[in-house]
Amino acid sequence: MKQQYDKNSLTGWRKKFFEVIFEADTPAGKLFDVVLMVNIIVSVIVVMLYSVESVRIKHGELLIALEWGFTVLFTIEYILRLACVNRPLRYVFSFFGVVDLLAILPTYLSLLMKANHSLTVIRLLRVLRVFRVLKFGRCLGEANMLMQALMASRRKIFVFMFTVLTLVVIIGSLIYVIEGQENGFTSIPRSVYWAIVTLTTVGYGDISPQTPLGQLLASFVMIMGYAIIAVPAGIITVEMTKYENKNITSQVCPECTQEGHDHDAQHCKFCGARL
Repeated sequence: MKQQYDKNSLTGWRKKFFEVIFEADTPAGKLFDVVLMVNIIVSVIVVMLYSVESVRIKHGELLIALEWGFTVLFTIEYILRLACVNRPLRYVFSFFGVVDLLAILPTYLSLLMKANHSLTVIRLLRVLRVFRVLKFGRCLGEANMLMQALMASRRKIFVFMFTVLTLVVIIGSLIYVIEGQENGFTSIPRSVYWAIVTLTTVGYGDISPQTPLGQLLASFVMIMGYAIIAVPAGIITVEMTKYENKNITSQVCPECTQEGHDHDAQHCKFCGARL
């Protein structure tokens, strides 16, 4: 028989910290996440300012001190998250667990590899918790529905991508024959690069056809690009209509730390633990 867990298995300070750190339904939990997000945003701004040479020369020591202060703060928060869940390893390998770890590692690694200091901007990913703080529970439901639609349409998207790759190879080969090396199309791979840039309507302009026939082909590819862009959107939209969005809460499972449960859920839909 599968062992059941519930939030009551957490006692004392662990239960209190769990409700504050992981839940956003209480005033204390909401305040914690708001303060955390403010610190995350400010820490990212500090890292960005440090990359500006004129600011670094004038205020470099202050910015480094602030960065280490934020790192210590986030390290304490990360340790507390591990301490107040029943299965810390599940949190470590969860999405937010990985992001939280990557948010503090670059600063410590900067002691050995200076370039890693700028990688702390990954902390901005942690602001995704705004969905819980502002009670955007429906956003979690929409995200879940979108993920299901993407998974259901993955084979169609693969066929579509294979078709597009075949087209750009054919178009690249044609433009290579039409324009030739004297007009910048020095090889078929470079011509395929031009075809991709043109088909996606990016148009860098680093190489462009010079002959009337080449320009005619380019015009055709540009127009075809608009039609192709609409295809994956249509595939995903059709799949999304098959999934009904449900009322999703911000409740977090104390076992696997997953969220996105239905409003009337009694057990975690990811690990089966009691909520």
